[in-house]
Amino acid sequence: MNFAEIINITLVFSTPLILAALGGIFSEKSGVVNIGIEGLMVVGAFGAALFGYYAEEAGMGVFSPYAGMLAAAALGILLSAVHAVASITFKADQTVSGVVINFLAAGLCVYLVKVLFDGSGQTENLQEVFSKVKIPLLGDIPFVGPALFQAYPPTYLAYILVFVAWYVLYKMPFGLRLRAVGEHPSAADTVGIKVLRTRYIGVFISGALSALGGATITMTTTASFTHNTISGQGFIAIAAMIFGKWNPLGAFGAAVFFGFATSLRNVVQLYDWSARIPQEFIFMLPYVLTILVLAGAVGRARAPAALGEPYDPGKR
Repeated sequence: MNFAEIINITLVFSTPLILAALGGIFSEKSGVVNIGIEGLMVVGAFGAALFGYYAEEAGMGVFSPYAGMLAAAALGILLSAVHAVASITFKADQTVSGVVINFLAAGLCVYLVKVLFDGSGQTENLQEVFSKVKIPLLGDIPFVGPALFQAYPPTYLAYILVFVAWYVLYKMPFGLRLRAVGEHPSAADTVGIKVLRTRYIGVFISGALSALGGATITMTTTASFTHNTISGQGFIAIAAMIFGKWNPLGAFGAAVFFGFATSLRNVVQLYDWSARIPQEFIFMLPYVLTILVLAGAVGRARAPAALGEPYDPGKR
């Protein structure tokens, strides 16, 4: 296996983390802590598997994965609305609300899988999933082409959304308003910015992007959903967001780093000498690196000033 192939595998594992980390940025830039990214990824993975399966049954063919991705985003918005109502309208503890989202998504999705698929703990295997697409001309560039431009469609989407997110947050009025309500909501309210509405929008965007991250795993790697389809990727995405200092470009780099750690886990297993290493240690690698990197990042990365603080417009 050459280095270009390792980079390509890295991007496969990085794509869900990139999308989920971008989602976390939109929520937390608005001042709402989103610990529930793991749960949003779970519901996205489940929604993609379920609606992708029904789309296949309806004869949608190669469009089935796209239907699954859209359904996943919609479910992500729906679940994130629970978090938004609890934390923004009712001013519940945002961390507790996010943890509830994680437990709710995990329990509900596994329950629905068993109900809908005759007691099985897994959805039916999808026949129509994303295949890698080669970008004309760019895909033919030596080394760079096989590494970056022969990828799954969600990976190209992640490339685009990183720059779109950066542009929206730092170059557009909406991004300025979103960052303002996350830094100083009372000052933003004074100049006419609807703080609660802006926070709702940030949380909804977070739900859609995080769910798309979960759906990407279903539609590129597993082709089905089970209880361990999402196993900690949401928390790694949160680490990427923090390590990237709540900046889309920084989060992209951090997500690629964690994706590289995951790809190493898979690459190492191809070699005979890996048989002498307990598999548990190999599978621990990305999570250990996450802890180490996050430990070094905390204290250096500055979160939005009003992150986690509820806001009451009547008391400004």
